[in-house]
Amino acid sequence: MSEEKEIVETEIVEEHHEKKHTEHKKDKHLEKIRKLEAKIEELEELNKKLQNDFYKAYADAENIKRRNQQDLETAKKYRIQSFAMDLLPAIDNFERALGTIEDPESAVAKGILMTYNQLIESLKKEGVEEISAEGQVFDPNFHQPLMMEKVEGVESNQVLQVLQKGYKLKDRLLRPSLVKVSE
Repeated sequence: MSEEKEIVETEIVEEHHEKKHTEHKKDKHLEKIRKLEAKIEELEELNKKLQNDFYKAYADAENIKRRNQQDLETAKKYRIQSFAMDLLPAIDNFERALGTIEDPESAVAKGILMTYNQLIESLKKEGVEEISAEGQVFDPNFHQPLMMEKVEGVESNQVLQVLQKGYKLKDRLLRPSLVKVSE
């Protein structure tokens, strides 16, 4: 029986070693799993951060694209502004010249008037308009007062006379009308 006892003891010892070896392997695997789970969590956090950064960068790019489009549309809309500003003194001179002509039927008068009208029509096609002022209520957004005068029968703050015409390009003021206003 002692041999049998030895065999049983050997088997028990082997089982015990096997069990310890299995537990050791199990512990190693559990440690590996914990490390991998920690790595997964770390990578998921990094992924969230990178996605967030991507969405922010994408939104910034879209905002820049939208702003550039608006700037381009504004530039197209007001492309003539500088040129129109340069032409306003010439228009003023045409009007002065037309005001001094003694014979409106002369060829020179007709030529000046025709050129003036072509210039005004070309500017109108581009959105340049004269600001109506005379007889209107004074508007500081479009009129610049140079003189004030008390006039019987006229309400205060009325434009009595336009001393220099004002112009706007679409919805943008090019030059205010210089006016005389009632007190």
